[in-house]
Amino acid sequence: MHILLTRPLEDCSNLISRFKELGHTVSHLPVIKINKVDYHEIIFKDYSAIVFTSSNSIKNLNLDSVNKTVKCFCVGSSTEKVARSLGFQNVISSNGNVRALKELILQSHDQKDGKLLYVSGQTISFDLNNELSNEGYEITRVINYSVDYNDDINGDIIKQLEKSIPDIVFIYSENSAKSFLNLIKKYHLIDSWMNSNLMCIGDKTSSVLNEVKWKKIFLFTPGEEEFLLYKV
Repeated sequence: MHILLTRPLEDCSNLISRFKELGHTVSHLPVIKINKVDYHEIIFKDYSAIVFTSSNSIKNLNLDSVNKTVKCFCVGSSTEKVARSLGFQNVISSNGNVRALKELILQSHDQKDGKLLYVSGQTISFDLNNELSNEGYEITRVINYSVDYNDDINGDIIKQLEKSIPDIVFIYSENSAKSFLNLIKKYHLIDSWMNSNLMCIGDKTSSVLNEVKWKKIFLFTPGEEEFLLYKV
């Protein structure tokens, strides 16, 4: 099969290699750019747990003064892997959904256990900070990265897509969906996906691409990509 991955290369290089090992053709169209955002100095000892809703929130955090034994809540397995690879030892992960992450925190961390540090991107689809505050938690949100649409697209990938539309497209966020939609409109490819399967991280993300005609739409959690290939 021909598979299109849309995350930045550092976030999907392993998946590209794995799909190629399985004999698939893989195209890479990075539809977003991650930009580090300056933030105020964090006194990590003031917090009893850190909440990460993406791997980028970990990668763009200065970890020099972090006690890696601190309780660490992660939104899914991909974020958990990054946290563990950077030395965090006490990691608890939900199933890849921020609402599920909220429930996990409610079950695993009492308000009396101490303050929460929530590290995230500038744009969020679910206001976890406000939701947990309403539940009585003392929580501080730190924004340490932003997302821009990627307009600097290599012309070779566009030519490749024009010649061979992928069988499967993976989209990981609403921002990615919006950027992908802009790109396929810009290059007059919006009517080319009737035989392609869209893999989206959630309903809100897939709804952005409703004006595109897809063969089928599947919802998934990061980490399930290889399994999804057998459903097509």
